Amino acid sequence: MKPLSGVRIVAVEQFGAAPYGSMFLADLGAEVIKIENSATSGDPARYTGPYHLGRADSEYFQTWNSNKHSVMLDLRSEAGRATLLRLAASADALVNNLRGDLPAALGLDYANLSRVNPAIVCLHISAYGRDNERASWPGYDYLMQAESGMMALTGEPDGPPSRIGAPSMIDHVTGLTGTVGLLAALLSAKTTGQGCDVDTCLFDVALHQLGYTAIWQLNEGHNFERQPRSSHFSVAPVQTFPTADGWVFIMCMTDKFWHALTSGIDAASLESDPRFATATSRMTHRAELTGELDRIFRQRPSAHWLSVLRGRLPIAPVLTVDQALANPFVQATGMVNQVGHPERADFRMLANPLKINGERPVQHACAALGADTAQYAAQYADTLAAPAREPQ
Repeated sequence: MKPLSGVRIVAVEQFGAAPYGSMFLADLGAEVIKIENSATSGDPARYTGPYHLGRADSEYFQTWNSNKHSVMLDLRSEAGRATLLRLAASADALVNNLRGDLPAALGLDYANLSRVNPAIVCLHISAYGRDNERASWPGYDYLMQAESGMMALTGEPDGPPSRIGAPSMIDHVTGLTGTVGLLAALLSAKTTGQGCDVDTCLFDVALHQLGYTAIWQLNEGHNFERQPRSSHFSVAPVQTFPTADGWVFIMCMTDKFWHALTSGIDAASLESDPRFATATSRMTHRAELTGELDRIFRQRPSAHWLSVLRGRLPIAPVLTVDQALANPFVQATGMVNQVGHPERADFRMLANPLKINGERPVQHACAALGADTAQYAAQYADTLAAPAREPQ
């Protein structure tokens, strides 16, 4: 099932944020026409390595671009802008993640595109937004983690501020945030015939991820600091624990799970200790509690504790990336796909995390650089001469 079948998206995008969001649209059946800059040999991600797939492709690029078509245009040229208008006239939406001052200059906003398609939705994903003093500033994921306060909360208390270990997390969340806005606006445009601009930016999304740490600071003046062993800010025990051969992460977010922990590890003395009797006292005496639990968990390997505690309380092994991908559970749930590629038949990708009617979307590698340019140029040559589409 492809719930977005028949939806056409033009995507003027590169690197991570917009490509990640539009990839979800493509995986769910939308026709995503990726516009790549012919003046700069396409999306720079195609050349980001070290692992390449032919002359103008890479595993880095394919990470965010499954199921997309590739069209090469120079949007600063008259011919490129004319072709883009023809594409936009027949599209449901246009997505871009350009610098905030560029969409209007290149005619990618609703004010310009509504002249040829009043129902089009224009999603703008920028670094800092299009309506403020930073509109012309370039920006990337890690800068947002730094300025939002996120890095100050990440890492060990005695270490330097750190970014989130997994790459591109703010890019990804921003791409998905923009996609939510786009889909909401598309629902409206389908019934009213009236499109709009939808905006989000890396900085706003990064700040929004602070969640309750921001709410507590704004309302109570509570200043958060980095916590040892990735501990929760206000609940214990919620952190990593060393085992005889590795680490596990345990989350006793409720009294129910605390009781399950003490019984599972046969620690009646901790259960009866007044220092650990309540959630508040456990937090007050977290250092002492950590010491007691460390002593117990170090006595056995991770596999033992997982076999004893899994299903009784939230617990997980702390794995390396190679261990995580080799996890039998990952294989059983189909989260790795062999999609193939012209340069590598056994090319694999992470599957889309959505399921529709119990099935994950089918994935294909993104088209080669500019592979669909001639097809789309011919297909939409007469679009501007056709009447505007009626609302559906």
